Amino acid sequence: MATSRLGKDVVDILDVSVSYDKPVLKNVEWRIAPGERTGILGANGAGKSTLLGLVTGKVQPTSGRVKRGKTIRVVTLTQELNELKDVGNDRVSDVVGRQRTSYVSGGKEMTPSQLLERLGFSSAQMSTPVKDLSGGQKRRLQLLMILLDEPNVLVLDEPTNDLDTDMLAAMEDLLDTWPGTLLVVSHDRYLLERITDQQYAIMDGHFRHLPGGVDQYLDLRKKQDAVSGPSASNPSSAGHVKKSSLSSGDERNARKEVGSIDRKIEKLSARIAAAQIELTEVDPTDVPSLTKLSAEIQDLEAKIAAHEERWLELTELLES
Repeated sequence: MATSRLGKDVVDILDVSVSYDKPVLKNVEWRIAPGERTGILGANGAGKSTLLGLVTGKVQPTSGRVKRGKTIRVVTLTQELNELKDVGNDRVSDVVGRQRTSYVSGGKEMTPSQLLERLGFSSAQMSTPVKDLSGGQKRRLQLLMILLDEPNVLVLDEPTNDLDTDMLAAMEDLLDTWPGTLLVVSHDRYLLERITDQQYAIMDGHFRHLPGGVDQYLDLRKKQDAVSGPSASNPSSAGHVKKSSLSSGDERNARKEVGSIDRKIEKLSARIAAAQIELTEVDPTDVPSLTKLSAEIQDLEAKIAAHEERWLELTELLES
């Protein structure tokens, strides 16, 4: 694969700043290594798309330098399903077969049909026209077509639309043995923790590593939200009170809901931990019990993801 021919770094972002009407990214340093799997967090408008644009070459820095490996091939999994626009009337198996007759995954050669099965397509669905697939099935096919094209850097930019639990599992399974570099921008904690090894955040224009993962990011956001008066991260705002679009009553209610969400997430996390322990104690031959517990854990994780999304919405509203 092309990945093996990459140099020491895929992309080096060196002391880069990007400004439009105002600074978006400030003095960003990021050396992306071959095989790196990184999740990127940040509020809406924080600069995540700008950062990805530096990686793909669509954005040029205002200052600093971006160096790309000579053999770098970046592909972005988009919401628009561009890869499927011209093949709506074609059968799934024909679309995949035209791209490649075989694919090596985890050192094992597989046919397109085997890959489709691995992504959850039944024999009947392989003969289905692409236009008749469900949203989730189209997303699976899109991912497969991208991987068959063998890029060495894959960017997932807010990919949670149409991603059901089965799709997440299939994506994780397929990407586990993919040797390329993976960059994921998402608010979906479940997705980030499943398919990335490390997380970073864009906060106040700065790009910072999160050794504590998503938990650290949520804690930082909570502390940031609790700060009132002049912003410690923006000296030019000294002496100015932070303006809010909320009335005092609405702001009070929003802060109460944030606290309530924290408690709900804590309880749900405890229930997941208990269910996971119970899962290890179930007889492996007791398929109904295993299925029931797995479904319960997935449901609890989905609830936590929904609560965290609401938490982010509230904190962004409070900061506005």
